Amino acid sequence: QVQLVESGGGLAQAGGSLKLSCAASGRTFSTYAMGWFRQAPGKEREFVVAISSSGDATYYADSVRGRFTISRDNAKNTVYLQMNSLKPEDTAVYYCAASPGGTPMALYYGRDYWGKGTLVTVSS
Repeated sequence: QVQLVESGGGLAQAGGSLKLSCAASGRTFSTYAMGWFRQAPGKEREFVVAISSSGDATYYADSVRGRFTISRDNAKNTVYLQMNSLKPEDTAVYYCAASPGGTPMALYYGRDYWGKGTLVTVSS
């Protein structure tokens, strides 16, 4: 069982930055692929980015590539999402997710665990 707790959401201005964190419980964190999804009001949840269990491979959605950066610290059981050049359309609840598959594509196609989400609001 893996429990995920997101933090770092809040209000930012367009062009600004925020850094999200996702703390995971359990001793198997380093074997899981991790990632972020988001859900804007009235829209379906969408994939944002994923990182492999070792941290050496990533996969980004086109909408955030070049602006967002995912990283992980397996010693701290934490994954991060650095969000730069924020746009109003980035406003959403951001969810952390985990997949035992270990690869970014494994997480893209299936997730075993979800956090409860953290709200990011970007004002224009």
